[in-house]
Amino acid sequence: MRFRVSPERIVEGLHVTGLKLQGFCGDDSPAMQFRLLSRVRTIGKLAKINLASTSTLSAATGYMICSGTVGSGLMTSALGILLVAMGSCALNQFQDRNVDARMQRTRSRPIPAGQLEPQTALAIAVLLIGAGFLFLLTLHGLAIALSTMLAVLLYNGFYTYLKRVWAFAAVPGALIGSLPPMIGWMAAGGKISDPRIIAVAFFFFIWQVPHFWLLLSIHGRDYEKAGFPSLTRIFSSRQRAGLTFVWTVTAAASALLLPPCGAISSPWACLALVACCLWLAGKSMVILRGNLAPPSIRPIFRSINAYALCIMVLLIADSALSR
Repeated sequence: MRFRVSPERIVEGLHVTGLKLQGFCGDDSPAMQFRLLSRVRTIGKLAKINLASTSTLSAATGYMICSGTVGSGLMTSALGILLVAMGSCALNQFQDRNVDARMQRTRSRPIPAGQLEPQTALAIAVLLIGAGFLFLLTLHGLAIALSTMLAVLLYNGFYTYLKRVWAFAAVPGALIGSLPPMIGWMAAGGKISDPRIIAVAFFFFIWQVPHFWLLLSIHGRDYEKAGFPSLTRIFSSRQRAGLTFVWTVTAAASALLLPPCGAISSPWACLALVACCLWLAGKSMVILRGNLAPPSIRPIFRSINAYALCIMVLLIADSALSR
């Protein structure tokens, strides 16, 4: 069961508990508080808080594998990476504002929906990236801060434009997904030549490709209407099904490299890992039927996302309990 909390309910709760937002807006009226909360929600949509949080969790996973402990270093590195990730997502929406307006899936985003002016969105993006960079520079050093800027450069300066001209942009673009765990690892004092983090980064790289191609199967026509080059124009439905199946199974199998490389060592975690791999491989069998209609693909898309989350939880739990 899903629960939805409206801004009106939040404002009502603030008044019931005696909490007010007067210190932020200079006016404790419900209307003013509602507008403030709506603005915060809009900024959250601009910064894709869910996506940014996922990147931050993968960075925290890298940190935990290296250190095995939850401390101030984990919290500060995660906060800095979250700020940069939110800024990068906001900058991406500024860059894609024109094509977003042509897609059903994205036309309700803050800029095409008219909730934010493009210049305001750009200013928010720069502020978030700058704040995250300075935060990491101050607390974790130049190498970590520059590593996050490399991720921004690859995502906003490379992948955002490559996907407009090449249908296979998801493959090199998947490298971006391998960077957060490596940044978290380095923030904990680890060396990037360690086989443990190489295996983790490889897993996230492989996982990103079927993740995007499943998303494409759901919103393929939307991408075509927006002018993006699409695999649907290159391969038949059966060919795309076979290709997506191979990448999905490969994503499942790539996690099996984690125990031999030392990223997972506990017997219970290894058994859970194998169970997760078999579960995703079993789920992906549906793809071989060649039915790439959105109703059939959505459960697999949710499954591959849940699979990545399970792997991160296993990595964190194994690191914390085996120290």
